[in-house]
Amino acid sequence: MLAKVTAKVIYGVVLVLVLALGQAVSAEPKQGQQTVKVALLYNSSGPMASIDDPAYKGAVLAAKLINVQGGIAVGPKHITLELIPTDTASNIAKASSAAVDEKNKEVVAAIGYGDSAFVMSAASLFINKGIPYITPGATLPTLFQTLGDRFFMVAYGDDAQGQAIADYTYQTLNTKKIAMWVDTSMAFTLTVSDSFKQRFTELGGTILYADLFTSGSSTPPDFSKLIERLKATEPKPEAIFIAAIDEEAALSVKLLRNGGIDIPIVSADGFDSPFVEKAETVKPIKNVYFATHSFRGETRSEVTAFISAYKKEYGSEPANAYAALGFDAVNILADAIKRAGQRNSDVPDVLDTSAISKALSETKDFKVVTGTISMRQNMTPGKSIAIVEIKDGKYTVVHTWRP
Repeated sequence: MLAKVTAKVIYGVVLVLVLALGQAVSAEPKQGQQTVKVALLYNSSGPMASIDDPAYKGAVLAAKLINVQGGIAVGPKHITLELIPTDTASNIAKASSAAVDEKNKEVVAAIGYGDSAFVMSAASLFINKGIPYITPGATLPTLFQTLGDRFFMVAYGDDAQGQAIADYTYQTLNTKKIAMWVDTSMAFTLTVSDSFKQRFTELGGTILYADLFTSGSSTPPDFSKLIERLKATEPKPEAIFIAAIDEEAALSVKLLRNGGIDIPIVSADGFDSPFVEKAETVKPIKNVYFATHSFRGETRSEVTAFISAYKKEYGSEPANAYAALGFDAVNILADAIKRAGQRNSDVPDVLDTSAISKALSETKDFKVVTGTISMRQNMTPGKSIAIVEIKDGKYTVVHTWRP
């Protein structure tokens, strides 16, 4: 218990203080300094870049801040984190080859990707070698069943965020009849829409219909027929749920609002994107709500300190919550390395991947930028979900949903 409390102090209070000060303090070398390597997989170009590049930057920032403090103190040792980055450029075949790359042979953990398909391609190759794998942003709730007990999620599952926005739509917006638009090209959009539909109907709501579209090609989806049906439907939908990400999310908002349709638009964290905020609408965007990570629009010390440090490092605010998730992933791992080493603090073996995996699985009430992490049996974090409203170009947290 003492070890856990100490870890929380170091990677909670002290980290917040260092971030808040915004000081790049050069740490003097410590006696017994040791470096551990961590694989960092991401996509800096292609369709996954808007998710992975911010997460990569957040992860790099976290490791830098830990190291300038002198590293992770474990008994007589001070552990420096060395991230081994691999950019796979949104190519899923490269994700598999990156996992078996020669330079990743000596890593104690791997962190990577915000998309479940890329995680599936890479994670098992680490896990089969006994190396724990942490995904900052993938949210498919069945990943643990496939990958096993050395797989860990920093984000909630799609089932949880689908339930969260369904509860808010039915109970707070008092909306009982809705239409759905669902992108069929991604596991994320299919899973979150199924979860939303199940929860909304359980509460007593009615899904009038669900229209499908496909993204990912060079030609944007044709939403004109979907809008025609929405306008012609009787009884009139009181809201519309849209399962989409980035460009398609922004395009749907633009066409609905410019087409004179002002009913609430509800969605999941695919709408947590600057594309949506910058959608060119005749009137300022409002009446748009989405479930996302507890980060945007919040004033907790962990959040404000992170944003300050990120701006100092990169010259701009984080593009989205994935930057915070990448940051959190590294700090969760650092906390686990510390607790794993403290079990044998006289001669701590910080290269023991089994001990690190066990410590990750025991993470409890650990405060990070995107909430408070407690790993559940399926290695998803039981943490709160924010419901964010977009109004007049601003993001405001209007509700906090807890599982």
